[in-house]
Amino acid sequence: MKLELGEIEIKDIQFADKSEVKDHVLYINKEEVEALVLEDDKLAGCKLDIARPGDKTRITPVKDVIEPRVKVSGGGEIFPGILGKVSPAVGEGRTHALKGCCVVTVGKIVGFQEGVIDMSGPAADYTPFSKTVNLCVVIEPNGELETHVYEKAGRMAGLKVAQYVGALGKEVEPDKIETYETKPIFEQAAQYPDLPKVGYIHMLQSQGLLHDTYYYGVDAKQIVPTVMYPTEIMDGAIVSGNCVAPCDKVTTFHHFNNPVIHDLYEHHGKDLNFMGVILTNENVFLADKERHSDMVAKLCKWMGLDGVLISEEGYGNPDTDLMMNCRKVEQAGTKVCLITDEFPGKDGKSASLADTCEEATALSSCGQGNATLQFPAMDKVIGMQDFIESQIGGWAGCMNEDGSFEAELQIIIASTIANGYNKLAA
Repeated sequence: MKLELGEIEIKDIQFADKSEVKDHVLYINKEEVEALVLEDDKLAGCKLDIARPGDKTRITPVKDVIEPRVKVSGGGEIFPGILGKVSPAVGEGRTHALKGCCVVTVGKIVGFQEGVIDMSGPAADYTPFSKTVNLCVVIEPNGELETHVYEKAGRMAGLKVAQYVGALGKEVEPDKIETYETKPIFEQAAQYPDLPKVGYIHMLQSQGLLHDTYYYGVDAKQIVPTVMYPTEIMDGAIVSGNCVAPCDKVTTFHHFNNPVIHDLYEHHGKDLNFMGVILTNENVFLADKERHSDMVAKLCKWMGLDGVLISEEGYGNPDTDLMMNCRKVEQAGTKVCLITDEFPGKDGKSASLADTCEEATALSSCGQGNATLQFPAMDKVIGMQDFIESQIGGWAGCMNEDGSFEAELQIIIASTIANGYNKLAA
């Protein structure tokens, strides 16, 4: 599959009578978008707001962050299986992405694992979304919805707005076009026969109870390990649907812009042969963990991989899936490097991971989420701070009357995200 990704730089977002992209500014008809969201009777209210880099603004509780994209040619649609049709053409042709802006879904908390984005101050250094212009979709549930119903309503609201915004870039000439290509497996192996064949094992959060991810619209709990083209992910084949700890939540933005995939493409044909992605999930029951790690190892051997990178989402229980994959893939003859984050407690003295194995000899750390930070009061809050003390990373009594608070880094969206799209390391 060959995908051309056209990047359109967005420098600002403004509300206007007509929605369009013009001179690097995204103009949005506020009433039109709010009406689009409120087509869902599960939502009683929707308000759009804008947060810009440097603003004394806090966004919370954040549910998802999405980069607007649109298919331009080649067939297929963005978010296949959810908003678009499932098509063999997903991952090829041409796609446009609005760079520098994001759609952020915000609102009354679903669970307790939803995060904070500060647009300025010390916490802004820990999230990439303090550097983007953010169109915030603040939703209000219609009554006391069941949590899974509210989560879906919020997820769909964000995706629909991102689809709406992305479509505005369809006819816009991109500032830059990047080309990514992965051939069918045997052709790809033959293209660079003298280079080591390297793959990426992409573990999806799928523990259930609001810890879900969607593959072509299918709950990842229901899939078995499979092989996919990396460019499918760039077209929205994977969508976040979970309330995992904010610090290492893989937002839909991060699926679009997975740095492991982009770095492997950067080295492709130079010092490695990037063969593709092995997609697997993170299971709750031991029998499922055993079965899926067995299948992952078989796929590595079938693809003839010399090495793999493995990333996980979340921590604790998924650490077992990570180590099972590592052990079995290494034992099958493929070298492994793990990518994860750490949780050694506030004092840094506890075990960083809930599980380990002897075969885990190479690991890239994306930092630790238990360190604490002072969050200053902000001039503006998009959403609400009512739940800070119950959000993961906060605690009873951490909130001050002036709106400032102390919390662990794990309350910040993407602060220790375990695919490397952050600034922290060991």
